[in-house]
Amino acid sequence: MSETINYGRLMHKAMRGLLAEVLSDVAQGGLPGEHHFFITFETNADNVVIPDWLRERYPDEMTIVLQEWFRDLEVSRDGFSVTLNFGDSEVPLAIPFDAIRTFVDPSVEFGLKFEATEGDDDEESPMVEMVEDDEGDAEKGDAEVVSLDAFRKH
Repeated sequence: MSETINYGRLMHKAMRGLLAEVLSDVAQGGLPGEHHFFITFETNADNVVIPDWLRERYPDEMTIVLQEWFRDLEVSRDGFSVTLNFGDSEVPLAIPFDAIRTFVDPSVEFGLKFEATEGDDDEESPMVEMVEDDEGDAEKGDAEVVSLDAFRKH
């Protein structure tokens, strides 16, 4: 048994469980109301399945949007797969939860940012959670928290 509790790893596990539940609900019933998701993931992470031309264009990370057109959304314990439209071509993608760096639902001003560290299983894995309250005061963690202003409708 370890001499310390790895809270970072436990938080990552809990937040990825939240993502799995949200995506599973959407897979079964579609996106309710104005909800839509911006999901940024590491394109070079293990078990990410994207076409070579997308990996060449986005060698480190890319952001996908689940909003008006997507299909075949399937969620597993370890990740999700979805078909998106890129330039009038349907492209299947498979993204493990461990590859996700940010998840934002701008319709309700909610977002999560996962900080990557070497050896997530063995070391503390910090995570910054972003939630904006009704008064507009966003909780902020360390540097590079995604601003929700960029995703708001003007």
